[in-house]
This record gives sequence, structure tokens and C-alpha cells, in this order.
Amino acid sequence: MPSLDEIREAQRQSWDKFSAGWEKWDDYVLTFLRPTGDTMINALDIRDDTNHLDVAAGTGEPGLTIAAMAPKGRTVITDLAPGMLEVAGKHASQRGLSNVEIKEASADALPFDDASFDSVTIRFGFMFFPDVQACANEVSRVVKPGGKVAAAVWAAPDGNPWVAIPLRNTMGELGIDPPPPDTPGMFRCAAPGYVTKLFEAAGLRDIEEIEVTGTQPPRALEDSWNMMTDVAAPIAGALANATPEQVERIRTKTLDDLRQYEKDGKTAVPFHSRVIVGTK
Repeated sequence: MPSLDEIREAQRQSWDKFSAGWEKWDDYVLTFLRPTGDTMINALDIRDDTNHLDVAAGTGEPGLTIAAMAPKGRTVITDLAPGMLEVAGKHASQRGLSNVEIKEASADALPFDDASFDSVTIRFGFMFFPDVQACANEVSRVVKPGGKVAAAVWAAPDGNPWVAIPLRNTMGELGIDPPPPDTPGMFRCAAPGYVTKLFEAAGLRDIEEIEVTGTQPPRALEDSWNMMTDVAAPIAGALANATPEQVERIRTKTLDDLRQYEKDGKTAVPFHSRVIVGTK
């Protein structure tokens, strides 16, 4: 079994490789993920002088939105992949945000002093962390007493056919076994209470779980496939080892399965995320 350092390095390389795809689809992805991000932000006590940390922020959200809400404070955007952070930096510049710091960091070894931040967000990062408890401990360590931590994870596959369908078809065609329990993967943290237990063990209190459901913005059916193969590292990474014939079979099967969500030439596929909020 790979060591934690080996998993970390593989993830850095993988997300770095797909950072261009994230930049390409960024407007669509941000629209899709906005309800989850807004739920996280609304659960925090953001002031105009809030010092905020966004962990595993990818291309910069929800940290950049929080930075705009807290112009007298400081927002630090961290991620493991420098390619993702480069995109986040571009977005900060485009929005004229001068209170944003971009920093490469691993979520289980945050380079900040204890009680450095008023709030912390981790949107769709926990399920990929090699050591989830270590990461929960770290975000609890760096948030101030009374400060809040908000994390978002994907709920069960049945509520997320947008990714569950292509992932299932890819694994089935290529004979890939599901990841072992409690190892990095899209649905590792899907069970209700999973992240709550991590937060409790890390010393957070008054923990609340908030369900977020909806549908992706309508788009052409073919774009469902194109986006997933550009941004979803678990799928795109597997397809890199497939033959052209295998890829075409997976694509055809996936589009056929997604047609049930098509109306008037556009596809709007359901999603289900869960936001977990705790107080230090």
C-alpha cells in the first residue's frame, strides 16, 4: 500500500495536470458549486476584517468570495497543486483583491501558528486527504477559539449521478476495483456523521450537518462527458490508461445513461453535497 507521502505526491501531480481543465471549465464549475459554497459562507461569521483560511482551495473558491466580503482582513488560499494555485492567483488579480495570499501547503501540515484564523473552509477536499483526522486536527489548531470551520463533501453516489455514472462506467469497462474503505476517493466521506466524528475528535463543538441538493446548470449532453474528462482526476486518470476503443465505449454508455436527465436538448443532472460546520 502506498505511503502517505506517495499518495500526497501522486495527488499533487494529478491535480496539477488537470489544472488547465479546471481553468477551462471554471465558470461552469463555479456556478455548479456555488450553492454549496454559499451554504458554507452563510454558516460562518464573516466580518469586514475577518482573517480566513481556505484549505485545498483549488482555483480559489470559496476563499476569494470571502476575501471580497472581508476587505480589511486577510484571506489565505492554500492547495497542494501549484497549477491550481496559479489559476487562483489569476482570479484574485482579475477581481482586484489585494488582501489575498496564495500559498502551497498540505492540509495535514499547515504552515501557520495556532489560532491564526477567524474561520476556515475546506470545500470538497476532505475525501482526498491521505490522513483525514490529521487534517481535521490541523484546521482546528489554526482556527481561533470561537472561530468556525466549514467543510463540504459529496454525499452518496445515488444523489450524484453526474459523477457516479461516468465513474461506474469507467471502472466497469477497465476492471478497476473500488478503492478500499477509508482511502482517498470521491465518496469516502459520504456517510452522514463521518466528518462530524473527525471534527469532534479534533476538539470542535456545536457541529451541524447541512444537506445541499440541486441540479447542475443545464448544458449540452456531450459537455457532460467533455467536462468530466477535463476536470475529474479519478476518471481522467483512469482513461489515460484505456485504449481508444475502451474510451469510446465508456463515453457512449455514459451519455446513454445521462439521457434520462435531458430535456429540450439540455442536460441538468442532480447533485447532493453535505456541509459540516463546527466551532472551536
